[in-house]
Amino acid sequence: MSNMLAVLLNGIAQLEYDRGRTLPPHQAAYLDKMDTKMDAGIMIGNTTVTHPDINQRAQFIAGNLHSAMKSNDEEMSAALCTWLANRLPDLKQVKISEAGETVTIDLVFDQEYEKQTAVTFNKLN
Repeated sequence: MSNMLAVLLNGIAQLEYDRGRTLPPHQAAYLDKMDTKMDAGIMIGNTTVTHPDINQRAQFIAGNLHSAMKSNDEEMSAALCTWLANRLPDLKQVKISEAGETVTIDLVFDQEYEKQTAVTFNKLN
């Protein structure tokens, strides 16, 4: 069983998180702070959720992760990925698909992530 969580955008790995690494205390405190903020309520789509459960929080975090990745906010992307990896220990992959204006986010618990390998093609003359 792998300790990895991978975030894929349109099938391409964007982030990999190794749960085997120790989370520094300041980062753990930041995750707790995120939880405290979500305790006050979150917006999922156009719906306000006043007492979000873990699944609603994960959906909210994954949506924000997509936004952070699209705006190249590496620190926020890392924090949101860390939250997902630590709060959902069985989560294997976050698969984000974009098709025009439509974004689909799938949280995958039953399929281990397999590292992608870059393939180099040589130009033929």
